[in-house]
Amino acid sequence: MSATALPLSEQIHARLTQRLAPTTLRVIDESAQHAGHVGANDSGQGTHMRVCIASPLFEGISRVQRHRLVYDALQDFIDQGLHALAIELV
Repeated sequence: MSATALPLSEQIHARLTQRLAPTTLRVIDESAQHAGHVGANDSGQGTHMRVCIASPLFEGISRVQRHRLVYDALQDFIDQGLHALAIELV
């Protein structure tokens, strides 16, 4: 099975694991909760994600810098249609 055949939440999980070596990571697809909203699609999947993450790479940097690391790691997903990304630093 190719990486693109995986659900977007699993692709995001794999990318963040690879790039940020998290000690805690949960990726939750909240797209179904946004049906009918801007950026939602007919499938109810893959447009609105929540990431709960902790990483040693976050030590000693600001909240904004931590968020930037996550956004940078996921930029190509955003470019391909990920509409909303909620980040919880744990």
